[in-house]
Amino acid sequence: MKILVINAGSSSLKYQLIDMKNELVLAKGIAERIGMDQSLIKHKSVGKDKFEFKTIIKTHLDALKLVLDALTSSVHGVIADMSEVSAVGHRVAHGGETFSMGTLINDKVLKVIHDNIVLAPLHNPANIMGIEACMRIMPNTPMVAVFDTAFHQSMPKESFMYALPYEYYEKYGIRRYGFHGTSHKYVAQRAAFLIGKDISSLNIISCHLGNGASIAAVKTGKSIDTSMGFTPLEGLPMGTRCGSIDPAIVSFLIEKENFDTKQINNVLNKSSGMLGVSGISGDFRDLEAAAALDNKRAKLAIEMFSYSIKKYIGAYSAALGGVDCLIFTAGIGENSLMVRKLSCCGLDFIGIKIDNEKNNSIDEILCNEGIISTSDSAVKVLVIPTNEELMIARETAALI
Repeated sequence: MKILVINAGSSSLKYQLIDMKNELVLAKGIAERIGMDQSLIKHKSVGKDKFEFKTIIKTHLDALKLVLDALTSSVHGVIADMSEVSAVGHRVAHGGETFSMGTLINDKVLKVIHDNIVLAPLHNPANIMGIEACMRIMPNTPMVAVFDTAFHQSMPKESFMYALPYEYYEKYGIRRYGFHGTSHKYVAQRAAFLIGKDISSLNIISCHLGNGASIAAVKTGKSIDTSMGFTPLEGLPMGTRCGSIDPAIVSFLIEKENFDTKQINNVLNKSSGMLGVSGISGDFRDLEAAAALDNKRAKLAIEMFSYSIKKYIGAYSAALGGVDCLIFTAGIGENSLMVRKLSCCGLDFIGIKIDNEKNNSIDEILCNEGIISTSDSAVKVLVIPTNEELMIARETAALI
């Protein structure tokens, strides 16, 4: 069985073709700058050279045609024709309260994705374009939607409700939804496999730390709490997002700076976080380089980020009633030994002890996957590269 995984953005279309027999990625790539000048497709098939092709890509439908041409090409391809693809798994940002797992796409499902545009105005429209393009070109191939929010639908009401007038939840669906669910689900399952225990017996804290960052508390394989909320703005301070702040700051800034809604949203989402604090960059590679040169604001940004992670680890340890595994994943989690060390510093009292040698050399010795805690640490601390595409492919294969 071969599954095509599609992740459509507003001006891009990422893809992977995965052979589920051995979970081997046969080909992957991205169509970039859709609807813009200098569009191109980048493609890499297993055992073959990577290639880039610059062309005019006006729509997601045009992009998908190029992807399918690349997959079936006699030079760059890996399949004879598209009949070898058993199903297509689509990454969809928001499923609201309707979906707690992946689902086969039909008109009813598409309507729900449309209805949730109000909750994910930047992402769901692009996801829909990817789905509709595939349905036009591959009308007889099963399509599956896998939602970033689905994994967190197991949260109890006391975790996902806000202390606002209840009518706003009933009228507008204002509640915590959480994001990065596909990533949290994958690394939690992978951690259980790596330590040789059934996930149903484990309390896990998963730290997805990238430009967007969230933490999840996973009990017996189910999410019971997560740091992102109604939108991806809540929780940890991130690359350019402020994270959780006193809500009154918003009205204060609107009054003092004469901001409108669009301007204040831009400040909170694009000018804040690590970029806002450091004044340099939201990229941790830049921040760590500046901190090494004794840039105090870069150091402060890193310390704020790590301290916030530590607070969530402590809080979720309490929510879970103890923790067995702590996972670091995504760009920062997988690559920043400094953030991992600072986030775990002082957590010996809940059984978290980092082995500095393992933490410093995991990329060289264990290819960025493995246990970095000491042998006597009560909590297993792991670094696990996330693989959302594989998780989407697994859910798609299971459904069909």
